[in-house]
Amino acid sequence: MTRRRIIIVDDHPLFRAALRQTLAGGDATVNVEEAGDLAGLNAALEADRDCDLVLLDLNMPGVRGFSGLLLLRAQYPDIPVMIISAVEDATVVRRAFELGAAGYLHKSEGPTEIRRAIETVLSGEVFVPPGTTLGGEDGQTALMKRLATLTPQQVRVLMMLSDGLMNKQIAYELSISEATVKAHVSAILQKLDVDSRTQAVIAASRIEDGQFEALFSTSVDKA
Repeated sequence: MTRRRIIIVDDHPLFRAALRQTLAGGDATVNVEEAGDLAGLNAALEADRDCDLVLLDLNMPGVRGFSGLLLLRAQYPDIPVMIISAVEDATVVRRAFELGAAGYLHKSEGPTEIRRAIETVLSGEVFVPPGTTLGGEDGQTALMKRLATLTPQQVRVLMMLSDGLMNKQIAYELSISEATVKAHVSAILQKLDVDSRTQAVIAASRIEDGQFEALFSTSVDKA
């Protein structure tokens, strides 16, 4: 019997427990694990990278909007990620798919729909919430696709740039050389098609927690 491993990443224990019961209750083929944050998820995946699906909340401590999804997709590109969130805005749903999500599930859905959505993704298909139309590309699509090309370390550097840290401080925080930080910054500017750190920080603001509205505004222009 093939067992399927699913990891729920959410900072609310009661929600994790309820979702776990929905997924694993009475099904011996499903092994459901829990993590309260990305650090817990990383520990679980470093111990065993054989995982069939990660269910990821968008809003958790230490995560800025889509930064968790970006990090996870960059670090573990072979593991499908389904967003499970209280945010139901269609544009946010579309951004998640542009950044590599395999599905998007509203927290308001009932057990039957949750199981159906997860089975859809586990079968290799994409799950889009009922009634949601992803639509065509818009002014932010190209930026989202460029952000999705960043490596895990480049995502971390970009987030630290947005915090106002200088290269020396970033090097200390990540335990790397300042020259390596400069190389990462240069690569970030090239991948995002911008000319300065300031423009890269503006791009980072598009994925920060509480900045979902920025995803709908005009794209980052080159100076």
